Amino acid sequence: MSDSSINKLEIVGTIKEGVDIGVKNIGPILVNVLLWALTCWIPYLNVGTTIGLAVGIVSKASKGETIPFTEIFDPKYRKYMGEFFLTAGLVGVGTAIGMAFFILPGIIIGIAWSLSLLLAIDKGKNPSEAISLSNKCTYGNKGRMFGIYFLVFLAFAILSAIFTRIPVIGFLLMFLAAIFVNFVSIGIQASIYKQLAGNA
Repeated sequence: MSDSSINKLEIVGTIKEGVDIGVKNIGPILVNVLLWALTCWIPYLNVGTTIGLAVGIVSKASKGETIPFTEIFDPKYRKYMGEFFLTAGLVGVGTAIGMAFFILPGIIIGIAWSLSLLLAIDKGKNPSEAISLSNKCTYGNKGRMFGIYFLVFLAFAILSAIFTRIPVIGFLLMFLAAIFVNFVSIGIQASIYKQLAGNA
């Protein structure tokens, strides 16, 4: 793959789009997260809801589609149980082995394969195809992806440090900031997926 054919992520633009996506879908995401938390103890159902939360919401947000408030209960997600577990298992094992080689290889593998679950469920790829395609889609962008997530983490860390110094309402503000960062993270993941794998 030549450098000229690589779709380069724009760090600030991706963060901005991620914030926009997260804020736009704050209601549906919040309701789906609450519903997942209330039902995550129910066997079999919890597999579909977890797939819906981790993959379905992100894929719909990446396409600008409306996210239903009960998206995680869509029975279609339970059809992908095997693909989800196998892909997640392969990614987890590969990342863990990379971590054993002084952490950095694990971080690189984790970023390279970070789109695998989305590609397996949303694009219907088998686990090995999803991992290979994720590696191809993220090629040339791993440093940018790391930078994007690092900047979001750094902003949250700075806000947390400020909020903890505010009497009475400081911890409430920190809690709200943590919730907001989750929305932004989903939005950023959707933005990255759209830019790097939208046409995969």
